[in-house]
Amino acid sequence: MVSGQFSISTAAHMEFIDITEELQQAVDEKSITAGMLVVYNPHTTAGITINEGADPAVQGDMIGVLRRIIPKDYPYKHREGNSPSHIMTTLTGSSATVFIENGRLKLGTWQRIFFCEYDGPRTRRVWWKALTE
Repeated sequence: MVSGQFSISTAAHMEFIDITEELQQAVDEKSITAGMLVVYNPHTTAGITINEGADPAVQGDMIGVLRRIIPKDYPYKHREGNSPSHIMTTLTGSSATVFIENGRLKLGTWQRIFFCEYDGPRTRRVWWKALTE
């Protein structure tokens, strides 16, 4: 097994940041040819998801719908004021797993891996581990 991490600085309260190239670079640097890559985010107000990366409108739509279905004005009891961010993280999840074949992340034609910021801007970490064959 091989593992690593990298930092992300987010610029907005909510945004999706494409981290596919950083992860592919890690696979390249470690000369991983086959296996599975697990990507994990150790934050309770940010997520990881795989979705379309060709049209940035998809990420905007996803953020818009999350804002609409998770109200800011609900009488949350969490005193920090970021309960909506915690709920959004539960919906997208904190990790993703991707196959590695022939040294490449095995993603669909339009798929990209995104770090989902729900409580920014902040500096965040992403951890990854490759389970190699």
